[in-house]
Amino acid sequence: MSTETVSITALGAEGDGIAHTPTGTVYVPFGLPGDTLAIARVKNQGTIMSITTPSPDRREPVCRHFGPDGVGGTCGGCSLQHLSDDAYRAFKRNLVVDALKAKGIDAPVGDLIPAAAGERRRTIFTLRRTEKDMLLGFNSPASHHIVAITECPVAAPGIMARLELIKTLALALSTNADPFRLTVLETLSGLDLGFEGIRKVGDKERRALTQAVLATRGITRVSLDGEVLIEPQKPVLDFGGVTVSPPPAGFTQATRPAEEAMAALVSGHLAKCKKVVDLFAGSGTFALRLAHKARVHAAEGEEKALKALDHAARNTQGLKPVTVERRDLFRRPLMASELKPFDGIVFDPPRAGAEAQVREMARTTVGKIAAVSCNPLTLARDLGILVDAGWKIDSVTPIDQFLWSHHVEAVALLSR
Repeated sequence: MSTETVSITALGAEGDGIAHTPTGTVYVPFGLPGDTLAIARVKNQGTIMSITTPSPDRREPVCRHFGPDGVGGTCGGCSLQHLSDDAYRAFKRNLVVDALKAKGIDAPVGDLIPAAAGERRRTIFTLRRTEKDMLLGFNSPASHHIVAITECPVAAPGIMARLELIKTLALALSTNADPFRLTVLETLSGLDLGFEGIRKVGDKERRALTQAVLATRGITRVSLDGEVLIEPQKPVLDFGGVTVSPPPAGFTQATRPAEEAMAALVSGHLAKCKKVVDLFAGSGTFALRLAHKARVHAAEGEEKALKALDHAARNTQGLKPVTVERRDLFRRPLMASELKPFDGIVFDPPRAGAEAQVREMARTTVGKIAAVSCNPLTLARDLGILVDAGWKIDSVTPIDQFLWSHHVEAVALLSR
């Protein structure tokens, strides 16, 4: 380890400060462009020891768990609380711009649709039983150490207000000091708790959990590794006027405002389509909204999510016909011949993107495509395939739903 003074000139794609030195590039977590820093260096990684000259974009973090002066937080949940709003939004927009440029794509990229504090309805905690209590929080950066959370400006107030209850339920269920995970989803009917990784849960623990849940209000469901342990009432989400009960610990968009922004872009672009296919449809975030105006075929590999979508469609009056198909779109994408009946496509794949599926889309004459992505790099790759096949990118809109992180969503709208 060596100590040296560096000047930060840029932010990397994961939010680390970048310094160029005579002996190579150094990445410094919590460094900002314009900072002059004294760092401890190990190879190409730096740790801030002190700030000699602060960046004009540096500000005080809003959460005590982020760390003093924004030079290294104990909690690994956020990485950019110390960056001013304008610079933060420009950084996230540029993640999308730079990914497209790297693939030679010249497309109109709009301003970032921002996220706000307290919007996160889905939060994943790490927990561990101690001798006296239940430790609940987030891991420190690149560490298994759990930082006990007393506040979280990102998470929904409805989640933070029930932390003590959540710890009580976790104590009833846990059997040893091994760490485990908990996904908490704030639904319209209450909190949906999905535990993962608790071993050796027996009848005693299940009874204790049941008694604790029935003694309180506001908990809709508790599950363990996908198995429902107790469900006093259905957890409910609203997808454009259609009520859906998502599967235990299933994927949902992390914030409702971001989901609605994405859905508005997709629905507007496909408004005149009569028959739409929704690929990687999940529990119906887009399919059920689109079904107000169009016939929809929803393809998804996760069986429980698809069942939730199908159940919602069958029990909602006024929708156009919705058909569902369980299909691994990575291994068995819908072929060009199967896509031929549709005049609109929306796809929202995981971070790996949808290369095989997009190559089949590129062989069709579908008029409108809406691409939703949580990874600018794989989005740019997939858009490049479509552009080369003759599609025009009408717009790309970056959307923030993981506040003060380096993650950004984007919706790209294409026309033939």
